[in-house]
Amino acid sequence: MSRRCQPLPPDFFDRDAELVARELLGAFLVSDCGGVRCVGRIVETEAYPGPHDPASHAAATVGRTARNDPMFGPAGTAYIHLNFGVHWCLNTVVGPEGYPAAVLLRALEPVEGLETMRQRRSGRPDRELTSGPGKLCQALGIGPDLQRHRLSEAPLLIAAGEPVPSRQLARTTRIGISRGAKKMWRFYDRRSAFVSRRAG
Repeated sequence: MSRRCQPLPPDFFDRDAELVARELLGAFLVSDCGGVRCVGRIVETEAYPGPHDPASHAAATVGRTARNDPMFGPAGTAYIHLNFGVHWCLNTVVGPEGYPAAVLLRALEPVEGLETMRQRRSGRPDRELTSGPGKLCQALGIGPDLQRHRLSEAPLLIAAGEPVPSRQLARTTRIGISRGAKKMWRFYDRRSAFVSRRAG
C-alpha cells in the first residue's frame, strides 16, 4: 500500500479544530466511491471549533438539531452538509465526542483519477475540478450516504501526506460567512493552484 493510503489515526482528529485544520494540509483524501479511485491532496481547510463560533452549524444559539447531530459524534467521522440546497460539503468531526467541532475540506489538488473527476465535473477546466468544497465532493463522488462514515476506512478516508512547510502556509478569514467573519480560521497551501480563493 502506498504511503498516501495509510489512514490518519482517530487521535489525529481528537484535537483542537484549528490545529487539525492546519495539519490536514498536505494529507490525502482517498475516495473509492463509485468503484473508482480518486485521490486529492488537501490544500485548503476551514476550522469550526465549537459552539462559541457563531458561524458553526452547531453554534450555541442553534443547539443540537437533526442537521448538525453528526458534529457531536466521534472525531474522525464525516459530517456532510448541503450548501445552498445544491452542493454537498465534507467536514471531518474533531475534538472530544459530544462537543460539536469540525474542519471543512475546502480544496484538493488532484493526484489520481483525473479522468473520472473530469467526467463527474462535466467538462470543467482542470483548475476548477476540486477548487471548492462542493466541487471536490462532486469530483470524488461524495454524498450524504457517507454521513458519519469513519474517515479511516474505505470507501472514503484521509491518509497521511507531507506536511506543508510553515513558510508556505497561509492563514486567513473564512469564506462565505457573515457571522464570525473576522476569525482567522482558514488555512491553505500557497503553492497550490487549486485553492478556492487567495488572500488579497
